Amino acid sequence: MTAKLKMSQSDAACAEGSICINNLNVYYGDRHALKNININLPTRSITAIIGPSGCGKTTLLKCFNRLIDSVDDITVTGQVLVDGDDIFAPEAEVTDIRKRMGLLSQRPYPLPMSIYENVAFGPKLHGVKEKSKLNEIVEHYLKEASLWDEVKDRLNTPASRLSIGQQQRLCLARGLAVEPDIILGDEPTSALDPISSHHIEQKFLELKKEYTIVVVTHILRQARRIADYLIFMYMGEIVEHGPAKEILENPKEKRTQEYVKGIIS
Repeated sequence: MTAKLKMSQSDAACAEGSICINNLNVYYGDRHALKNININLPTRSITAIIGPSGCGKTTLLKCFNRLIDSVDDITVTGQVLVDGDDIFAPEAEVTDIRKRMGLLSQRPYPLPMSIYENVAFGPKLHGVKEKSKLNEIVEHYLKEASLWDEVKDRLNTPASRLSIGQQQRLCLARGLAVEPDIILGDEPTSALDPISSHHIEQKFLELKKEYTIVVVTHILRQARRIADYLIFMYMGEIVEHGPAKEILENPKEKRTQEYVKGIIS
């Protein structure tokens, strides 16, 4: 079933390159999953969304690239502005929205084709046909994902033969190849070994110079390592948000204090 979308009016301005959320509410049938979300995410930095399981972290992330549309019996109200454009407006093109968002899921999902074709797929879809240009793109983004040296001699082998950590870096390269503005990660290291997780974290720290990055994580240690900004959610609401160091070391709200101390999880 197609998601039902009801838009509220807002005159709020959103700076270029940023995500601004105004009065966002999401309902799964009668269940109120996200409640009056209002926040502007900082640009060119890593924002981590933390909170207990079922608090709405992934639901919020799915609103940013309209993957929420694929859920049955969904109602969305409010605005999500990306570069000042309301991505839930009736005239919004979902394909264009998703091109602007690179996504890493909990588990990597390489396309059932070669390593080369995984990275070239998006650029081809958007009109790049010249072989030399595609070669350049594939090499550049595999290097961006710290994978080139490991796969350069087997680009035509199936992506499924890569380790799970390599597959996740391949998915990162594939996402970057369409030149998004924003990178989203839904617990992107939860299925990876420590070394592969380190690769992804280090790459995020490098990429934040050029991209706005939003990561859902249940690992507080990871939030401490990579986040510039933190959003703590509880039962569909944003309880507290701010600079990561401030939230982790001196949280103001009782529920945040309990979560950071491990009292609630």
